[in-house]
Amino acid sequence: MDAIRREGLTGRQLRMARRVAQKHGLAPTSDFDAVRLLRAEGIDPFQRSNMLELVVPQGGSGAAPNDAPQGRVQLPQTVPAGGRNMPSTDINPMERRMREISVIQADITRRRRRKMALLMVRLLFFVGLPTIMGGYYFYNIATPMYATDSQFLIIQNEGSGGLGPLGGLLPTQFANSADSIATQSYLQSKDAMLRLDKDVGFVSHFSQPGIDPIQRMDPDASNEEAYKFYKKNVKIGYDPTEGMIRMEVIAADPKVAAVFSEHLLDYAEERVNGLSQQKREDGMRDARTAYEQTVKQRRDAQEALIKLQVENGVDPEAVIASIRAQISNYETLLLEKELELAALLDNPRPNRAKVDGVQGDVRRIGVQLDRLNERMNSATEGTNSLAQQAVSLQLAQADLAAADMALQSSQTQMEQARTEAQRQVRYLTIAVQPVASQSASYPRKFENTILTFLIFAGIYLMLSLTASILKEQVTK
Repeated sequence: MDAIRREGLTGRQLRMARRVAQKHGLAPTSDFDAVRLLRAEGIDPFQRSNMLELVVPQGGSGAAPNDAPQGRVQLPQTVPAGGRNMPSTDINPMERRMREISVIQADITRRRRRKMALLMVRLLFFVGLPTIMGGYYFYNIATPMYATDSQFLIIQNEGSGGLGPLGGLLPTQFANSADSIATQSYLQSKDAMLRLDKDVGFVSHFSQPGIDPIQRMDPDASNEEAYKFYKKNVKIGYDPTEGMIRMEVIAADPKVAAVFSEHLLDYAEERVNGLSQQKREDGMRDARTAYEQTVKQRRDAQEALIKLQVENGVDPEAVIASIRAQISNYETLLLEKELELAALLDNPRPNRAKVDGVQGDVRRIGVQLDRLNERMNSATEGTNSLAQQAVSLQLAQADLAAADMALQSSQTQMEQARTEAQRQVRYLTIAVQPVASQSASYPRKFENTILTFLIFAGIYLMLSLTASILKEQVTK
């Protein structure tokens, strides 16, 4: 029946099919049923021959269907005559099936609508209501917070005054990341928070009754709770590519936020100045101590040399050299006299007066030479001899020369230490000064409301998926 209905038959064709079915003695309940019955009997209700058989010429001898009287108009009837003028109570199975399907579809639609309504109620309760409450808080209750931004960087001096007149003009470079990270860590530490609270009252500012309960701090809060507020309202970031440290300070009053930022910058500058101070002091102290010791040693060596010179009164080396020169001269003279005496004695009849004179000269030169040798022996032997004095003077002079070299080296090290200390100096340069803002930066009402919606929607989605998975596992 459904297939026949989908064929799109016209009303004329259906009436014709009813008439053909009645002509063949069939009892259809409807026009579509007539088409079905005729096709079941193997009769095509729309064949031209069948259509022509239904046409009865006027005055003809053909009998009308159902033996109707001549001249009577025969119309298709729904129920054949014969005492069955009431409609049949029997329902076609196909129609019954279609009716049951319609009932099922209506029930499914009703249940879907009920589930959708329950889903909308749950979404409204678990997502919509918290979002509305969050938006109401952000727009009407939350205390406006003002943010003050500032930027600074840490640089170190690369110039040196010992490199000439252009040493102080050498360019500086950024300090290494360790100094910046150390400064950032200090500003985010509890020590900086306690110092800021002591100087300008950080805790008392956030404990004011005018701040909403969510953002207000308990006046009797511990240091750990205050530190949580501090980390939330003081945000510091370090950019290693540029060497810049960015700081954002949040407060309920723009002027207070600017004051907080200025004090934190002062703390950072003090910390930067103290980063390398110990190293500079240690290097300079060691170099200064070594220099002072070297100066003292040179002074002692010089005093010892002068003392020896004063005690001796003469130069032992010069005296020894003079004695040696005299001995050498007398030995040369004695050799000459001995040669002269030998020449005189070789004469068979020498002049006695000349021989006696030369012999006297030889004797006197020998005596003088013996005295000089004795004097030389006394100068080179004994603990207080001229040789010992000369050795002492040479050692003292060597000590003085070594002390001069050590003093020169110590002076060089002193200059290097001073140069290194100048290189280790750190400077904090403020790129962006803190300025009090005129409009509130927090809370970001629209963004926070959307974030609230996304958070609760995600929570609801996770809970729903978890409940569905557990329900499916339990029902298996």
